[in-house]
Amino acid sequence: MLDKKSIYALLDKYQFTYEAYEHPAVYTIEELDALTIPHKEQIVKNLFMCDDKKKSYYLVTVPGSKTVNLKSLSERIPSRKLRLASEQSLKELLLQERGHVTPLGVLNNAQRNVIVVFDKRLENQRIGIHPMENTATIFIAFEDIKKLIQAHGNAVIMCDFD
Repeated sequence: MLDKKSIYALLDKYQFTYEAYEHPAVYTIEELDALTIPHKEQIVKNLFMCDDKKKSYYLVTVPGSKTVNLKSLSERIPSRKLRLASEQSLKELLLQERGHVTPLGVLNNAQRNVIVVFDKRLENQRIGIHPMENTATIFIAFEDIKKLIQAHGNAVIMCDFD
C-alpha cells in the first residue's frame, strides 16, 4: 500500500518536479480553500464513482471549481448511470478514505479495474492533489500523474466536461 511517504519517494525516483505543502487535514475543496497555501486555483476535485450495477468504478478528476453533471458524464465516457461509490468500495479498491481521494490512489488498485477519467482541461497544466493523505497538497505536472497511472496499468479516459 502506498502512503504519503512512499508517494514522495516514487515521485523522487522518477525525478518529477513537484511542490509539497503540509497543512491540517481537509475533507472538502471549501476547507482547502480556507488554508493559506499558494496555487489554490490549480487544486483539483476527485470523485470516486461507480455505475448503478457496481460493475465499473471510476476516479473522476476535474478542476476544483467544476461541477460534474453525472448524467452527461455517463453519456460521454460511456457508462451506465453513475453515482458516488461507497466508502467501503473506496477502501477496498483504492485503500483510501473519504477526504483523501487522489488520482494517485489508483496506484493502490491491485486489480487495475478502476478507470481514471480526467477533464481534458487539465492537459498541460500543473495540478494540486493530495499525496494519499489529506494533510498535504502537492503541485505537479498533470502529464507526470497521467504517466504514473498509465504505467500502473489503469485505463485513462480524457473527457470534455463542457
